[in-house]
Amino acid sequence: MESLRSFKPRNIIVRLPNWIGDLVMATPILSDLRSAYPDARITAMCRSPIAELLKEDPQIDELFCFSKTSGFGRHTERRNVIEKLRKGGYDLGILLTHSFSSAWWFWLGHIKYRLGYECNGRRLLLTDSIPFPQNIQSQHLVTTYKMLLEPLGIPISDTAPHLYLAQNQVNAARALLTQQGIPDGAIIVGINPGATYGSAKCWLPERFRAVTEKLLCDKNIYIVYFGDIGTANLVKEICASLPPRVVNLAGLTGLNELACLISHCDVLVTNDSGPMHIADAIATPIVALFGSTSEVVTGPYRSGTIVHKHVECSPCYQRTCPIDFRCMKKIEADEVYDAVIRILGAKRSKLHVIA
Repeated sequence: MESLRSFKPRNIIVRLPNWIGDLVMATPILSDLRSAYPDARITAMCRSPIAELLKEDPQIDELFCFSKTSGFGRHTERRNVIEKLRKGGYDLGILLTHSFSSAWWFWLGHIKYRLGYECNGRRLLLTDSIPFPQNIQSQHLVTTYKMLLEPLGIPISDTAPHLYLAQNQVNAARALLTQQGIPDGAIIVGINPGATYGSAKCWLPERFRAVTEKLLCDKNIYIVYFGDIGTANLVKEICASLPPRVVNLAGLTGLNELACLISHCDVLVTNDSGPMHIADAIATPIVALFGSTSEVVTGPYRSGTIVHKHVECSPCYQRTCPIDFRCMKKIEADEVYDAVIRILGAKRSKLHVIA
């Protein structure tokens, strides 16, 4: 079989990660493949509903969506996926997921070349595999994804994560904010107090509220809280009895709508999470709060203000803190507030903070 470096694929499928943040961090792969193979057909394969973030991406020709199901439905979905892979006639499959099952699907789907990292006993299912980088814990995940393209002769690029938003949806998001009482020209601070991976990544709810109360001392600032259905109750508690300039949209938006709403924010205060990477990909300024994870590996790729106390047990990558949560407790509300005010920068002339 010929070397991947000399192979010119015509029909590429990329299996993208299952987490929102990881999906966003993987988008440079699509851009780099399009640059390397301008005439190839590129299919992005990922789960619903996060696939909707790629609907407007001009780098891809097709979006291959599938659902995570259980029981009998799981077997039906698997058969449907494998049948679609076989009908697709793909000559190159790139796995940005690390599971055995994803490699197995590509093998059963008769994809000619199957490229991925060696892990989870799947090496025999891949035609081309490479070991994980030795410095994987000291480089950004975006770089780790890009290194998977090196067997194709595609060098590591400077391409940053990017999401493409439809203008009509951006306009609809602005109309929603107006409906919620936020006037044009207002300073909008978005706050995302949750994180899907676990509570160890989440700053204390009472401190999010404290920052909110301090920001509300300026009459030009409006606060918009974001979150999924799983964090809706948490956000409801944080926002309880706060004035109307605090808008709670947790659990009320789809992912595309969320991205469009974040595009209207002057800054987003967030834990290490999917919305953080969405903001980074659409160039919304970020104040990112880190504790159990590493900003070197999964921090904002473009830019952002990182607050991380680097206590002796961090990063631990635990879902829940097994001790005293010192990494997040050491982050004070005042320093997060100060970081937000610094980022507002050019708009500070609008601020009238009441001492």
